[in-house]
Amino acid sequence: MKEFDWKDNIENKDEKKKIGAKIAKRVKDGDIIGFGSGSTSYMTILEINKRVKQEGLKIKAIPTSKIIEELCDELNIEKSSIKEEKPDWCFDGADEIDSSKWMIKGMGAALYREKLNLKNSKENYILVDSSKFVERLGEAHPVPVECDVEKIETVKNALLKLGARSVDVKMSKINENDVFITDNGKAILHSWFDKIESDYEDKINEIDGVLDNGLFIGYEYEIIS
Repeated sequence: MKEFDWKDNIENKDEKKKIGAKIAKRVKDGDIIGFGSGSTSYMTILEINKRVKQEGLKIKAIPTSKIIEELCDELNIEKSSIKEEKPDWCFDGADEIDSSKWMIKGMGAALYREKLNLKNSKENYILVDSSKFVERLGEAHPVPVECDVEKIETVKNALLKLGARSVDVKMSKINENDVFITDNGKAILHSWFDKIESDYEDKINEIDGVLDNGLFIGYEYEIIS
């Protein structure tokens, strides 16, 4: 059993399929594409694969999670990595997005590689259905923070000091008594904030033991919905 079940449990599936079809039209022969994680990205990859097979296009994918790597293998899409190549463009979903285009991403625990793709890509597309837009960032989702397992308590206390009203450790779906472990061998802390300041992304990353967090503040991208 996998830790991720979104392939079999997709909300707003028809809307996400239409969004995927829109972005699939942008694919050109020879593209190196950053593949996001999550249900909208999953639907998009299926739509991209249709064009690849029908038109004989050659592309490379830079996946943001092991489960997307496995999907590429299933579909026979060639893979690369951010260490080897920079993406010509990338797409990904979002858990929340506000009117300033600040985002919370990473509820599926792939935030580190998602952020790497976004930072290194020439063009970025964020694919969101209507449920992802919020008036206040953090109103529906916590900020996921990826950190060293042995430093969970240190990071948790620092997040509370920063202003989080509560911090919960993400637990495994396979065994609810085990801490969820990311592709990077880290833990995820779900940090609830009543107010998110513009410098929180940097401040959270300065905490000892933190690899990265799910705040995306000030990034350039086009919304596809």
